Amino acid sequence: MIPVTKPFLPPRKDYDHYLDGIWERNWLTNNGPLVNELELRLKEHLGLDHLLFVSNGTIALQLAIKALNLKGEIITTPFSYVATTTSIIWEGCQPVFVDILADRLTINPDLIEAAITENTSVILATHVYGIPCEVEKIQKIADKHGLKVIYDGAHAFGVKVSGKSIFEFGDISTCSFHATKIFHTIEGGGVFTKDPELLKRMAYLRNFGHDGFEKFNGIGINAKNSEFHAAMGLAVLPEIDNIQKTKQEQYLFYKELLKGLKVTYPSIGKIENYNYAYFPILFSNVELLQKSMKALEDNQIGSRRYFYPGLNNLDYTQGHCPVSDNTSEKVLCLPLYHSLTKEEQRMIARILLRAQNN
Repeated sequence: MIPVTKPFLPPRKDYDHYLDGIWERNWLTNNGPLVNELELRLKEHLGLDHLLFVSNGTIALQLAIKALNLKGEIITTPFSYVATTTSIIWEGCQPVFVDILADRLTINPDLIEAAITENTSVILATHVYGIPCEVEKIQKIADKHGLKVIYDGAHAFGVKVSGKSIFEFGDISTCSFHATKIFHTIEGGGVFTKDPELLKRMAYLRNFGHDGFEKFNGIGINAKNSEFHAAMGLAVLPEIDNIQKTKQEQYLFYKELLKGLKVTYPSIGKIENYNYAYFPILFSNVELLQKSMKALEDNQIGSRRYFYPGLNNLDYTQGHCPVSDNTSEKVLCLPLYHSLTKEEQRMIARILLRAQNN
């Protein structure tokens, strides 16, 4: 079986080193020393001043919405993981979907203004497959209309725009550190902001609103993460450059192997420090996608229609987004992970090319 993804595990001795310290201190959670060390290391690695380590990428989005005290309508993308939409609805807001760019697959900024109403409070956009949104255009629109901006950067760890971390853009950016991500803490996530007061607000929100043992600063929730998860992050982070280099080599090798396949690829040209976290392909038609998936499945090879269905087509949403609908119907992510071999990639390519020609 070749899965569509496989978590990276660091050398066992590196993780055990941090576990030994946890056993010695008997401090397992509640803002322990490894959580603080991971936050410091991530700030250094990403070149950021402020971030918080939280329990997952979904709660990161919910904290962002809550910290900005958002109400009403949130303009967002239909082409993202379901957590982007459910976070909006969970926080009592209404998603308003704006279609995507056909080449980058991120939200189309030229369509945003037409979707703004007196009830709009924020633009929440996703950096899809690590491809940055057109952040400067989006910020100009937000400034013009007095709106906040949140970025779902679940896929975008390490990516840069204009020499800066992608997490520097927007009022708040978020990331997922789930086990399947290029950098992971088994389960986890991060919130990022340039505003220290906003960071302080999210710190209270992360820990029930605690302001000391017997005082509370507003309401909060349990969005903390544990020393064990921080330990995994600390063990994975030194490996991140090698992980990214391997994924880049695999990505480019796939492109070479699949030259004869009738597919297109999202545009990743001119992206600074692109992380090659996924290998999505867009088939020419749904029939070829389905035939290809069946051929892979018959050979015990995993693939994923990531993202399908479009978020505007869920039981509890609506919205007319033809570009996103067309993309969702035809997109497929192939296996891509650190230990995938060239021979396995060759086999996957042979199966896909054979399926196309049969």
